[in-house]
Amino acid sequence: MEAMFVEGTESTPEIRVEASGTISISGESFPENVTAFYQPFFDKLAELEAAETPLHVDFRLIYFNSSSVKVLFNLFDRLESLGANGRQVTVNWHYQEDDDTIMEFGEEFSEELEHVTFQLLETKG
Repeated sequence: MEAMFVEGTESTPEIRVEASGTISISGESFPENVTAFYQPFFDKLAELEAAETPLHVDFRLIYFNSSSVKVLFNLFDRLESLGANGRQVTVNWHYQEDDDTIMEFGEEFSEELEHVTFQLLETKG
């Protein structure tokens, strides 16, 4: 599998997907067409789903809109399915120490996951 890199913009996050199973999503997410923006990522995720490697996903989002929340729920559903089928899946949800909104979204997402190791990680400064 070839790695994927999408450079972040003012309205879209930076996305990195490595063949090793490491995924990183950071920045802001409010693309004009959320489906079109995230489709290449989900296509790449399908390639990773076919592999046997553990998945490690790092989220460092500082803002996302309601359309992006739907995408995140879809992503977490897929990760949960992989975990339920025996795949090792770890999610690190990073949030700034004073950002209660992002922290609370992380808590909500984590409540939906039984077969994924989910860590809320506060970032200082």
